[in-house]
Amino acid sequence: MTVLEAVVKQTGIYARSRLGRLSVFWGDQVFIPSAPFEYTPTHHVDIMCTLLGETAPTAEEWVAQGLDKYGVIAVSSAASRNAAQVEKVDHATAIKMLASLGDIGQVGPSLGSFSVSAQILKALMGEYASELEAKDGKFDTDPHFWMPLTLPESDYCDLMKQKGVDEVTSKAHHERMSKMKANFDLGTLGLFGAVDVGKDACWWDYGLLKLYSINNKKIIEQSENADLLRMFLGVTSKQMDSTVSEEVKVDDVSCLFSCQLSGSGSVSNSVLSCVQAKEVDINDAIVVNCVAKKIVAKSGAILYNLVSEDEIVAEEGAVMVSVTEEDGTQIPLNSNMSICGGKAWKEIVEGNTMSFEDMHTKNKDANVGKIAGVRAELFKKASSSFGH
Repeated sequence: MTVLEAVVKQTGIYARSRLGRLSVFWGDQVFIPSAPFEYTPTHHVDIMCTLLGETAPTAEEWVAQGLDKYGVIAVSSAASRNAAQVEKVDHATAIKMLASLGDIGQVGPSLGSFSVSAQILKALMGEYASELEAKDGKFDTDPHFWMPLTLPESDYCDLMKQKGVDEVTSKAHHERMSKMKANFDLGTLGLFGAVDVGKDACWWDYGLLKLYSINNKKIIEQSENADLLRMFLGVTSKQMDSTVSEEVKVDDVSCLFSCQLSGSGSVSNSVLSCVQAKEVDINDAIVVNCVAKKIVAKSGAILYNLVSEDEIVAEEGAVMVSVTEEDGTQIPLNSNMSICGGKAWKEIVEGNTMSFEDMHTKNKDANVGKIAGVRAELFKKASSSFGH
């Protein structure tokens, strides 16, 4: 199961109670709610979050719960349960910015996933009709929609300044959103609310390289959270649909899914999925969709979509990916666990021929279906070269 397939499986439980609304879920995180998932929408926009406790946190609790490191949703204690959003601020700043809510009832990290009514979607499409027609510009929901709709102008400008946006631009955008809000007929619903998934919800985020590693390796952990992840993914044994030679020593921790390891070597403290090789030396690594006569992956390494008729060697902390083009050309794209892909998005790192941004631009309109077929043939050719 891919992460995207897991997201589709997980978010389906919210479908029945969101009829007539557009729901948007992140494709790189999976969460299993501990709170009831069926609900009656009370706001035109509602955003999912994990509300912590029954009352607003103190300054000490704010730091202890790490709320200064997240986008935070705050919910009013009033019957309206109106909500507002702030991003990565300390307790004093948050209290000041959220004063428009009145008394704050509950606070918690935002999961980012949201749903909108048909009415607010129509209003947003009307407001941004010119940009949609021109297909020009870029807006993110949190800083450009939810925050200007729920925060006072001065506080919004202060937050956007932290993102490098000048006050003139932020003020103009806030005025635009405020005008749209003033002309919008709320009807019987509030404008912006929260959907609590529960403070005990499981939340597996794959959106950062570090988190991708942590949450994939959670499959081999021994904890209640890991048990729930394995249950959700349908993992019933350490080796599933795999053929492993007696000469390949696999420890009692590692998990292998749809793998063929026919020769010799060892696998320890690792997660392998759809891997074919004759010789392996894999320790404390993640290897996915890879085929080679010999695969060496040292501690902390991540290998993804690599195809070779010879050998693949990943040093400690190395991240190695192969991008396949429609004509069968394979372009290596390397990184390292020590590199933040967001900060290095425009840089050429680890001996690559282009930046991550350049690779994205080059392939954003690629025919994914055709590439999947081409890659399957390359995989088959490589595996047959060493007798698989």
